[in-house]
Amino acid sequence: MTATTTGPQGAPVATVGDDRSLPRSPLRKLLARPELGSVVGAIAVFVFFAFAADGFLRATSLSTVLYASSTIGIMAVPVALLMIGGEFDLSAGVMVTSSALISSMFSYQMTANVWVGVGVSLLLTLAVGAFNGFMLTRTGLPSFIITLGTFLMLTGMNLGFTKLIDGTVSTKTIGDMEGFSSAHAVFASTVTVGGVDFKITILWWLALVALASWILLRTRTGNWIFAVGGNQDAARAVGVPVTRTKIGLYMGVALGAWISGQHLLFSFDAVQSGEGVGNELIYIIAAVIGGCLITGGYGSAVGSAVGALLFGMTSKGIVFAEWNPDWFKFFLGAMLLLATLLNTWVRRRAEASTK
Repeated sequence: MTATTTGPQGAPVATVGDDRSLPRSPLRKLLARPELGSVVGAIAVFVFFAFAADGFLRATSLSTVLYASSTIGIMAVPVALLMIGGEFDLSAGVMVTSSALISSMFSYQMTANVWVGVGVSLLLTLAVGAFNGFMLTRTGLPSFIITLGTFLMLTGMNLGFTKLIDGTVSTKTIGDMEGFSSAHAVFASTVTVGGVDFKITILWWLALVALASWILLRTRTGNWIFAVGGNQDAARAVGVPVTRTKIGLYMGVALGAWISGQHLLFSFDAVQSGEGVGNELIYIIAAVIGGCLITGGYGSAVGSAVGALLFGMTSKGIVFAEWNPDWFKFFLGAMLLLATLLNTWVRRRAEASTK
């Protein structure tokens, strides 16, 4: 059913796939939550590895799981918002590496404070995101084609520029440069709580989830995101700035790539130019497991976080259980299928309950 209503100032507040304004009982609201299926799956995976893997419940092990989840979750959050808006970004994985390479090579070649390289990287990474959004809205081509082209260009540029400037496939170490210690503290430090070490990426991840949830549920921009993902033409007809919204979503993915890239750089102080290829699929998988529909207009930031947590628990749980890690991709694929089927069932039940 296609329906669009407007708020007191003319802003659309409900479109295809966005039935948040309909009066429902608490049970119906729970069934309509996009992340319900992934939460059930996460509980099942947690209980399973709690019994199957010795040491899984140790505080240090849980810290490791959260760190693995955060490195995926930082990107899964903006990717989920983009998918809710009805689009994909296949360049997200290599964009992380591009961001790290720019920071490292600019700082090293200019012998500048590394924060200068970090700032330049932010601007250029956001420019890549804006380019993706601009090309999508101007050409009308599918996001798959646009971002696949960007993926290939960035992959070639990462390798080509790194070999041209540094002479190898990796950047020079910048660990002894001015500003490295403070940048490391922001992007790659460790916080000790109760004698257990937690990576600062976990805080970045939680902050992004909170910010994205606030945008989706408490702002007019969130209504716009659901609107363009549910029915772009209907959204445009009632005044939603579709072009600006989609460009902003792609720049959001670029911002996540910049944060992840700086963590990659300041964790190791050097970057391999070939890293990141294939990670874009993991980000999309985390968002889909978390309840985002491939067709757009439905999903949540919290769901993407649960999807990333499922990824972290599975990847590290297999290690703690001392299983052959070659089976990890099998379990990841099985989780994707099961989560998608469960999310579809939950979605249909929620739609049926509102009729």
